[in-house]
Amino acid sequence: MEIQWNQIHDLAKEAMKKAYAPYSKFPVGVAALVDDGRYISGCNVENASTGLGLCAECSLVSDLARTGGGRLIAVVCVGGDGNFLAPCGRCRQLLFEHGGKEALLMTPDGPQKMIDMLPWAFGPDDLK
Repeated sequence: MEIQWNQIHDLAKEAMKKAYAPYSKFPVGVAALVDDGRYISGCNVENASTGLGLCAECSLVSDLARTGGGRLIAVVCVGGDGNFLAPCGRCRQLLFEHGGKEALLMTPDGPQKMIDMLPWAFGPDDLK
């Protein structure tokens, strides 16, 4: 399956425009290609009780489950300026869980495997 990075980037920027970030003023959007060819997206949703906000990657994984599951193949995360953004450790864990070691995350240096973005990652296989 060929990865259309520009299309995923555009979807992430569109999702970012829907972010609810009245407190931080830091909208985040994310989009991904799923192993069945589907595209999904998500955005951050803040809460007045700061710690209860949802990261864009949480929204993405919810969209993955809502639309039929599957595995993430390629992911793009952007900030308010539309430039690539590195997910935090918690969000890298979410992406690893639903994409595995080989899932790709776009960075300013090009696509990187999730195992390189989250070395020594703990995943479902570790529970066996």
